This record gives sequence, C-alpha cells and structure tokens, in this order.
Amino acid sequence: MTPLLEVVGAEASYGTLPVLFGVDLAIEPGEAVTLLGRNGMGKTTTVRCIVGLLKATSGMIRFEGQRIDGWTPDRVGRAGIALVPEGRRIFPNLSVRENLFAFAANRGGVPPWTLERVYALFPRLAERAGNMGLELSGGEQQMLAIGRALMTNPKLLILDEATEGLAPLLREEIWRVLAELSRSGLAILAIDKYVDRLVKLCGRHTILERGRVAWAGASAELAADRGLWERYLGV
Repeated sequence: MTPLLEVVGAEASYGTLPVLFGVDLAIEPGEAVTLLGRNGMGKTTTVRCIVGLLKATSGMIRFEGQRIDGWTPDRVGRAGIALVPEGRRIFPNLSVRENLFAFAANRGGVPPWTLERVYALFPRLAERAGNMGLELSGGEQQMLAIGRALMTNPKLLILDEATEGLAPLLREEIWRVLAELSRSGLAILAIDKYVDRLVKLCGRHTILERGRVAWAGASAELAADRGLWERYLGV
C-alpha cells in the first residue's frame, strides 16, 4: 500500500540555521501517528514543511504518491491536508458559523463534513454559533479550530498541540473527539505532550531529538519503555 503521507530525508533551515537533519515519517491511510519530542526539537518545523509553510532544503515529501514539497499551503490544503495549528488562529471577528463556513470545501468525503456534522461532534459550537471567535473560551476556540479543519473534508488531519493550555475536562473532550475521528478512518498526525493518552490514540510514534529521528516504533514498545519517555520527552 502506498503511504498516504511520506516524508523522506527532510532537511530544513531558518535562514542559515539548520533545524531538520534527514527526518523520515510515514502515515498509512486511516492511520493515527504522532510526532513527539521536547520543545524546539523540530516537530512544528516538520509540520511546516509538510503543509508548505516552509520549504524543505533537501529530501522529499509525498502525499498520495505525489510530491508536494515546494507546493504552496493553499495547494497542499486543496490536496486534502488540514492543519490545526498551535495557538488555534481562528478569526476573532467572525462568528463560529462564519469561521466554519470560511473553510468549507467538498472533497468527496463519505459522509462529507457539514455544519450539522461538526455541531454533532461539538454540541458546544452549536450553542455558540452566533458568537464571535473572540468571545469564546480557550476550549471552545480549540473545538472551533478542529471543526474548521474538518470542514475542508481532509484526508489527513494534523494537530499541533491541540490540548495545550486546556483544563483537564476540556482535554478529555478533545481526546474523545480525536478517538472518534480515528475510528471513522480519518488519518491523524498528532503533536502533543500527553504521551500516556497518545499511546492509546495512535498506533505508531516518531520521536525527534535536535532535528533528527531519535526513535520510531509502535505504541506497545513506547508504553513498555519508560526510559524513552524520560530520555527524550522529559516525562
């Protein structure tokens, strides 16, 4: 089977400062995987290369067998990759409904993501449909950011610190939704610090250390080796 997403030997720099050194990553259709590591180890940079916000200086990125390194972010999005960025970045002066409609795109999802389907996933958004983005709590903004990404009907959903700064109950709500999305067959790439939850949600994991792949393996291996958590994740 051709991987849905394949990153091979990706290298990247910010100006003259190299930050990625040959990163490899693969995601099969319908698979949930993680990208782990302490802050500043290259996780977000890898994602920026995937979605076209940063051009890889070397290596190759393929989506559904087609090279996408060098594509613009809007073209990557139209191909079926949706990013829920760190910091949410919703439109503060648009309502919940307008935020969702702004990203609506029919890419042939079965069933397609609609306003009603997002509201069923996040009932709180239905209650706040007429509120401006700036009037939402942090948890509601995160729900909106995920719902907005789903409205593009993606084939791959990338989440960069989706539970960052949320209260425990809201984190649990996000984990519930991600588990439901994974069961539906949506491919997911998750970056988060709650490793104990990620080993339950995702099947495979890649740990970055200073821009290089330090370890890659299955959930059972990661769960059984707490030394990995302490060595590379600070847990």
